[in-house]
Amino acid sequence: MQELPNIFLIGPMGTGKSTIGRLLAAELHRVFYDSDHEIERRCGCNIPWIFDVEGESGFRDRETQVIDRLTRRQDIVMATGGGAILRESNRQMLRERGVVIYLRASVEQLVRRTARDRNRPLLQCADPAAKLRALMHEREPMYRSTADLVISTDRRSPRHVIAAIRREVLQYVGSLNQET
Repeated sequence: MQELPNIFLIGPMGTGKSTIGRLLAAELHRVFYDSDHEIERRCGCNIPWIFDVEGESGFRDRETQVIDRLTRRQDIVMATGGGAILRESNRQMLRERGVVIYLRASVEQLVRRTARDRNRPLLQCADPAAKLRALMHEREPMYRSTADLVISTDRRSPRHVIAAIRREVLQYVGSLNQET
């Protein structure tokens, strides 16, 4: 089997990046990282607390540091937070250091998957569905321009998504090898 580069999962909250990333890493015998969990581990507090104390910009500074450190490693699968693509420096690091996969889901699916999660500061508002629509409107172009591959997670089990990722990544890497 040909050597696979690092795999970075991007997309909005609720697409299954952490679940799929963890299972994919196990299947590929790689180390899995979740950038949000790494931020929490490093600072010893949860993301809502960071947002409360440091604001979104403080959180984004921490996120950029963690993404820089993790993307320099080899043979990893990493799930990023939904807003990781907001900074050009993050998008550039991801593109240059691995294969970037945009896990996509409909807003309706995202609303269902995040409905009871209180660890998502941006959704602690009167109308989470409207907030998700606004976030997708803002971020969709950045997800697409950063990604090498786009894979839908709507109505698909994690196993089906992982099979699609493996197939698409192998084809993508094969096409890159033919170009060189």
